Amino acid sequence: MNQPFRVLLVDDHPHARQGMREIVASDRDFVVVGEAASGEEALELMDETTPELVLMDISMPGMGGLEAAKAIKGAYPDVKIVMVTVSDEPAHLFEALKKGAQGYLLKNLEPSSWREYLRAVALDEAPLNPDLAMSILREFAARPQPPVSPARGRAGADGETAMREGLTPREKEILLEVARGRTNREIAAGLGLSENTVKNHLKNILQKLHLDNRVQLTRYAYERGLVDG
Repeated sequence: MNQPFRVLLVDDHPHARQGMREIVASDRDFVVVGEAASGEEALELMDETTPELVLMDISMPGMGGLEAAKAIKGAYPDVKIVMVTVSDEPAHLFEALKKGAQGYLLKNLEPSSWREYLRAVALDEAPLNPDLAMSILREFAARPQPPVSPARGRAGADGETAMREGLTPREKEILLEVARGRTNREIAAGLGLSENTVKNHLKNILQKLHLDNRVQLTRYAYERGLVDG
C-alpha cells in the first residue's frame, strides 16, 4: 500500500475503541481517521472521514453493527467492513456477510493477528476460514431460498455452474482454491503461477460473477456445490 489505509472505528465501549486504536495505529499501513460510538454516528462520520475500512462491533445499542453495515455498504459500496465480535456464532456472521461485510475479527485475537488480517482485507486477499465457510453454508441451507427461474435451472447442482458463468478452467481452479481458504501466495505456489497472475485471474472471476470480494466468492462456491463439505 502506497498510502496508509484509512480506518474508522465503531464500538459503543470507549475501552474497546482504545484497544482497537492502539492495535491499528501501531501499524504504519493504517491510519485511524475517526471513531464512533454507534451505528448512527458512524454513518454521520462517513463523509467527513472518508474511511476505506470500517471496524465495527456487532452489538451496539440503537443502530447495531449489522444494520449499520447494511446502511454503509448501500451508500458507500467500495468501503470494506470488518465486524468485531466476541463470538464466532455462525448465524451472526452469516448476517454480517449478507449485509456486505468482508469478514470478522474476534476481540480476543492477538494484535499481530489483527494487523495481518486487516492488511489482507485491505489488499483483497483475506481468505474465509473453511470451517466458518461450512458453518455459514449450513446456516444458509437452513433458510428458505427464493425460487430459481426455470430458464436458469437449479443453480448449484454441480460444478458446471461456474462454466456456464463463463469461467475458464484456470479461473474455476482458482475459484476453488479461494473457497478452500487459500491466500493468493498459496494459490500461486500450488498452481505454479505468479501472485500477480493469480490477482488478475481473481479480478476477472469477480467481474464475471458480479461479485465484490473473496467472501462472496467463497459463499458462491459453497452454495453451488463447487466445493465438497
